[in-house]
Amino acid sequence: MPPTRRKPVESITPFTLLDFPKYPSAIVWFRGCNMRCSYCYNPHIVYSNGRLHTEEVLTFLQSRKGLLKGVVLSGGEATLYSKLPRFAATLKQMGYAIKLDTNGTQPRMIQTLLEQKLLDYVAIDFKATKRHFHKITRVKKEYYDRLLQSLDLLGQSGVEFEVRTTVHKELLQETDLCEIMETLRKKSYRGTYHLQNFREAENIGELSPCAQSYDMQLLQEAATRRKIDLNLRNFD
Repeated sequence: MPPTRRKPVESITPFTLLDFPKYPSAIVWFRGCNMRCSYCYNPHIVYSNGRLHTEEVLTFLQSRKGLLKGVVLSGGEATLYSKLPRFAATLKQMGYAIKLDTNGTQPRMIQTLLEQKLLDYVAIDFKATKRHFHKITRVKKEYYDRLLQSLDLLGQSGVEFEVRTTVHKELLQETDLCEIMETLRKKSYRGTYHLQNFREAENIGELSPCAQSYDMQLLQEAATRRKIDLNLRNFD
């Protein structure tokens, strides 16, 4: 009996207007991740064995042609799926624009997707400074260097991309966020830097809402000095 093929996709969000600028889209949630971020609120995806084959996803998306314009490849971590370029190429042939959500630790996969002109937009997570990278993600610090490689590839590609960091005061301080912004300045990043407030939900690190708040004026001034467009998400 041939071995059972693993199902790489956990689920599909059939419609969103929020995740892909200018495109009504579906989100494909790929199972599994190489990180175990403390604040991650998708443990069911990170630890999933998968529920859908890509053929099932393509059948659904074929039925939505004309209603949807884009597809978001998210997770988990979509770039861990070895057949992602073939899947993305099929989406392109169907006429879809593609956005990739990624932690940036698979620069070879990102390079392949860029070289084959399969990406229209990328959102890359800058998880932490190198000093705190392992504490937050549970991967080796060397993966921080992979993230920087991915940023370089995106910066050279001409593909529009954004950078984002999820924040919790127990994990990152203002000095850490200023250090990230300085790294982005040195990379000549001119897009929007999104700070996303920790989302109160079930999470891998069992974090609770933090009573301490960030000095937003300090962060905004730091961004202005570095000519970075700072956007604050989910902050009261």
